[in-house]
Amino acid sequence: MFDPIARALLDRDHYMHLADLTSYAAAQSRVGAAYADRDEWARKVVRNIAGSVRFSSDRTIRDYAADIWHTDPCPVP
Repeated sequence: MFDPIARALLDRDHYMHLADLTSYAAAQSRVGAAYADRDEWARKVVRNIAGSVRFSSDRTIRDYAADIWHTDPCPVP
């Protein structure tokens, strides 16, 4: 049933949907192995959280507007 879709993606993938499938599968394999080691996974989680910065969508939008569009804020009543 899905053979036409598979053939189209494998034989003529003009939009390169599967261009990184091999590296994606390899990365998922590494993630699976890391997750299986609970202690190492916990260390990675703690390092990731400790290394993250505060995220604010408002700040991101403001910075994008200033740095990319070079616009000033427009107050909303």
